[in-house]
Amino acid sequence: MQQYLYLIPALPLAGFLALSLAGRRLSANLIAGIGAGSICITAVITILLGIQFLQSPPETGVWQQTLWQWFHISNLSVDISLRVDALSLAFIFIITFIGALIHIYSIAFMRHDRDYARFFASMNLFVCAMLILVMANNLVLLYLGWEGVGLCSYLLIGFWYETPANYKAANKAFVITRIGDTAMIIGLFLLFKELGTLNIADILHLAPEHFATSATGISLIALLLLAGGMGKSAQVPLHTWLPDAMAGPSPVSALIHAATMVTAGVYLIARMHTIFELSPLAMQVTAIIGAITLFTAGCSAMVQTDIKRILAYSTISQIGYMFLALGIGAWSAAIFHFFIHAFFKALLFLAAGAVIESLHHEHNIFKMGGLKNKMPVIYWTFVAGAAALAALPLVTAGFFSKDQILWYAWSAGNGHPVLWAVALCGAFITAFYSTRLIVVVFWGEMKTSISHLPPKTMTIPLIILAFFSITAGWIEWPHNLLHLSLFSEHIQHVLPATILQTHLHGEIFFQLIAAIITLTGIYTGYLLYHLQPEVILQWKQRSALVEIREFFFSGWKFDQLYNNIIVKPFQFITSTNKSDAFDKIYNGIASANLHLNQLFSISQNGSLRWYVVGVLIGILFIITLQLLL
Repeated sequence: MQQYLYLIPALPLAGFLALSLAGRRLSANLIAGIGAGSICITAVITILLGIQFLQSPPETGVWQQTLWQWFHISNLSVDISLRVDALSLAFIFIITFIGALIHIYSIAFMRHDRDYARFFASMNLFVCAMLILVMANNLVLLYLGWEGVGLCSYLLIGFWYETPANYKAANKAFVITRIGDTAMIIGLFLLFKELGTLNIADILHLAPEHFATSATGISLIALLLLAGGMGKSAQVPLHTWLPDAMAGPSPVSALIHAATMVTAGVYLIARMHTIFELSPLAMQVTAIIGAITLFTAGCSAMVQTDIKRILAYSTISQIGYMFLALGIGAWSAAIFHFFIHAFFKALLFLAAGAVIESLHHEHNIFKMGGLKNKMPVIYWTFVAGAAALAALPLVTAGFFSKDQILWYAWSAGNGHPVLWAVALCGAFITAFYSTRLIVVVFWGEMKTSISHLPPKTMTIPLIILAFFSITAGWIEWPHNLLHLSLFSEHIQHVLPATILQTHLHGEIFFQLIAAIITLTGIYTGYLLYHLQPEVILQWKQRSALVEIREFFFSGWKFDQLYNNIIVKPFQFITSTNKSDAFDKIYNGIASANLHLNQLFSISQNGSLRWYVVGVLIGILFIITLQLLL
């Protein structure tokens, strides 16, 4: 089936083109069939390819398919060429399978929206761009997909553009991610300058020997690529766009957080693992960025009141765990956590969307409550997702993936006790706000009436995602896939032995510590928001605690910081410089044109005699020129 690789990105692209060109003339059922059907067929093809890949692995560990040559300039030759190995196959499966479930959910969720076709067209293009990103055989094609997901996120975050907050959030996401994208493209230029190629396989092969004597150059390139990943994956300090991105519809939030966009940075670093392995500085910075992000975002999630913003900060925190794992060299642990995270985060966003829709578009969790018995399917699926997010020991898939990262943060050669302690603290925080979500939203008294219950097209995807959120940690094939041919033999050889061969007794001890911390976080949330809620009221009367809460609630005031050190100075400079010499030149040209316009308009006064005189003067002028010349 290798010859059918092109169908994976082609089918979503075909759905986008059909809906873009003819969407307004199609019925709602046909729009849904094209939009969701194209992704579902792609998911089926991916599953069949994955089965064949596992049963008969290619000798080189890679499938490739070159479609055509894109361009050839000097020494740079770029093909439209697809590459599928174990790493990209894991991402393709998540993108298509979870993307298909989100599309099915969207059939009912967006049914009454006037831009039904535009929504599915943008979603199809989003999936297509992400597939191109993870299947690209060269970094130029990867960058095309990279910019494509940025464009689609802009279109979907600002989908309801009539509301000012929505298009402002879209603009914010577009601008902030451009910072990382600019750094990334500079890194690609430097890579081509050093190696003379942007083919991924060639880079991974040539880099170790070429950069053996140039540590500074490789560190700069790796840090630039890291900056690109930080922008797309919303890591500190380029993370402020993601909480505001909740302005888009809930299926969009699920797709961005689970299957596309924010996982692009994780893929980029994992894909360019050789570059990062050659730069200890870049590895350390990646781990530190991940640790800082998982802690700061977790603290902000604890105090948010908007259900989607809680989940948004949760995503930032969980991606931080993945960056931490990447930075300490635990590559397979990072990708395994990505794999599990995709299931429970898509589930939580879709379940949150169902709650919001059923409660008259209410987002404030403290205006919810009492939904446990009224919406049992939503409740139990949400519990499954929240339990996986909290890494409930031995019950959920989230425990197995997060536990690996915690263990490697302590035991890996690039690990450090401080990183482990921060990650463990983040585990407590995650368990706490996950419990807070369940207790406040579903328990207690009902504060907002239910307008309607979600249909089966919305609940069936939730049940499927809940199943995988619980069981995916026990399934063997993702584990086998990630270890089959994820990285080259050379890289596996130089990795610390603690990553390749688990010290069983030590890991069990640290698993026990992580389990105790998680259960303590769950109990703390249950205690403060169910058994003794008066404690929270007492804390709100203490000014110091209120200030700390407001600090966390504002996202550690990063937006205010950027506004003060970047936005306001820039506005001051532009306002001061608005009448410089260059403006006077352009204003003079405009003024001259206005005067000429006024002069010539005198002749257009509606008088026939003026027109005749003008024609005669023109004729005499032409005859005179002919006689003189």
